[in-house]
Amino acid sequence: MGTADDRGSARDGSRAGGDFEIRIKGRVGQAFRSAFEELTVTVNPPETVLHGAGLDQAALYGILDRIQALGLELVEVRRLPPGDGGDAAPGLGTLD
Repeated sequence: MGTADDRGSARDGSRAGGDFEIRIKGRVGQAFRSAFEELTVTVNPPETVLHGAGLDQAALYGILDRIQALGLELVEVRRLPPGDGGDAAPGLGTLD
C-alpha cells in the first residue's frame, strides 16, 4: 500500500494537467461546437473526437458535465501519453 506520503504524492500527480482524448458517439454538429471551444474537434464517423491539451481534473470534469448536459453519449475518455500532443490521426476530418 505505501505510506501516507506516497499516497499523497500520487494524488497530487493526478491533478496535474494532461492531454486527453474524449470520444462521443455520433457526429457533433456546429451547434454544439461553441460548448467545446477550448478543444480540438475532429470527426471520425461514427464518432466525434475531442482533444484537450493541458487539462487539469477540474477542466476535464467540466467538459464531461457539458457532454452530459447536451445529451451526448460518451464513448471513451483517455489520457494521452506525454508528447503525443493530441494531434488528429491521419484521415480524420475537422469540423470547421
